[in-house]
Order: sequence, then structure tokens, then C-alpha cells
Amino acid sequence: MSKKTRYALWGFASFFLAFFLFLFVGEAPRAQRMTWGVNFSQKHAINLGLDWKETYLALLDDLGAKYLKIAVHWDFIEGEGPGLFFDDVDWQVREAEKRNAKILFAIGMKTPRWPECHIPQWVKELGKKDHEIAMLAMLEGIVSRYKDSEAVWGWQVENEPFFPFGECAFAHGDFLKKEVNLVRSLDTRHPVVVSESGEGSFWTGAATHGDVVGVTLYQKAWVSQLGISVDYPLPPVFYWRKAQFISTFFKKNVIGVELQAEPWGPSLLYDLSLEEQEKTMNPELFRENIEFAKRTGLATFYLWGGEWWYWMKEKQGRPAMWEEVRKIFVENL
Repeated sequence: MSKKTRYALWGFASFFLAFFLFLFVGEAPRAQRMTWGVNFSQKHAINLGLDWKETYLALLDDLGAKYLKIAVHWDFIEGEGPGLFFDDVDWQVREAEKRNAKILFAIGMKTPRWPECHIPQWVKELGKKDHEIAMLAMLEGIVSRYKDSEAVWGWQVENEPFFPFGECAFAHGDFLKKEVNLVRSLDTRHPVVVSESGEGSFWTGAATHGDVVGVTLYQKAWVSQLGISVDYPLPPVFYWRKAQFISTFFKKNVIGVELQAEPWGPSLLYDLSLEEQEKTMNPELFRENIEFAKRTGLATFYLWGGEWWYWMKEKQGRPAMWEEVRKIFVENL
């Protein structure tokens, strides 16, 4: 082996060691005060057989949530053809305004919950160019309608747009810049959030496009290729160090927009047995996830699973998760 090759290998090994130590060794400072929010999807509540308005109000009044991330599904507001239907979203905004709650809207072609891309059937029949025109018109309609509401604090444009997951018409990461620029041109008061996998990237795409970086945090993931649930071998400092990287080089804040608080198994919740559900989420695992989140150094997290907690309580007679989550919001008063 030549001296040049040895130096190259030594340099690579040193870099890898430094990289590993940076991401995996040490502790993050705890945030002085945590802000907890909750995700909400009208569609998901309906699919669980719930009264979606009752579920939404329970999150606000029974749990006392003051921060909501609301998914505006394209096929729910424009399902029958061109022309936006806002009655249901109007109601959600009014109820939040009454309680001085704050909304982060998730908007775009790809919004939370399966099948990820909630595309109206009539749009699926369009060519890519017309599809994109329809997308921009939809975004303009939403932002123009709600930008002056005192309840709105931000816009999450698309959901993990760089992560190829879900039933989508086409990859649209390259179209994201046009979407973000449109939202910014319509509303200069509220920030644009762009989200990425907390575990699977360095968040640079979100930092390049968004004013705020939103990340997911999962401790247990279902790997369909293996047919098993796996635990991510990542320490809390892993998220903190990446957040510091984003803060230093992009001058952007990082928040948790999706903290695992419901099961993730081999099928959708509607088809998953309670026994299987409780393998990947239960009050004990929830407490562990909350403690883990507190140790990341990030100060804001939106919990993922509000509809499921209410379903467990109302439809299954198992209120333990609901009561456990309530403690988090009571602590925040």
C-alpha cells in the first residue's frame, strides 16, 4: 500500500469517526419550556368511524390543545371538480379562533395520512402541466382565504416532499420552489414550514426551501420489506446536532411536526388488531417518546395520533392513551 493511499484511508477514517462522534455522542440541552401540539386530519377521523367535529372539539376542549397542525386534503376541498369547498375548514378555523388556538396548516398535493397524496379524481386525469396549474390554484385559494385569521401561524407546504412515499402522481420535489414562492407572495406575515424525515436526511432540502424546518421523530418503524417493526438506534443528541447544523449554516429554526404517538404496523389502523396496535404504541411507550423528545433539545413537537387516542377511548373503551396525553397538555398550562 502506498503512502498516499494510507493517508487517504487515515483521512477517511478520521472523518468518519469525527462524523460519528458529532451525531451520536453527547447530550443535548433540554428546552426550558416545551410547546406541544397535535396533528388533525378530518379524513382520518372519518375513516376511523368517528364524528370528526366531536373529535376535533375534544382535542381542543378535553385535552386542552392550543396548537394544531391541520391537514387540508385536496380531495376534500375540491373533490367534485374545479371550485373549492371550504365549509369544513372554515368551521375548524372558527373553533380554533374561539379558543385562541394556533393553526399550522399542512397544504399541497401531499398532506399527512395515507395515501399521502390526496388528489381529486378529476385532477388525476389531467396531464402533468395542468395538474400543477390546478395545484397552484388550490394553494392560492387556501392561503388567500385564511391568511388573515388570527388563528393561523404558518403554512406547511407539502408533507415530506423529498421522501418518496405514498400513492402520488409524480415526484414533485422539483415543483416545491414554485409552491413555496406562491405562498410567500400571498402571505408575508406567516412562515413557510417544509418538512423532512427526522431520521432519514440532514434536512438541507427543507432548510433550502422553508423558513422553518419541520421534522418527524419516530422510535419504532414498520419495515415492510422485512415484515418487522424496528427500533431506530438513534440517541436524542442526533436530532440536536442536526438542528444546530441547520441553525448555523441556514439560520433556520427546527421544530418537530410529527412525533410518534400512535401505532405503526403492517396495515392501516382500521385493519390492525388491538393487540398488534399496542405493540408499537401504548401509554408506557408514549411516555418514553415524550422523554426522548424532551432530550433532543427541540422545543416544539406536534403529536401524531390524536384521532387514534379518541378512537381508543370512544370506540374501544380504552381511555388510557387519551388520559396519558392529557397530562402533557395539563403540564403546559
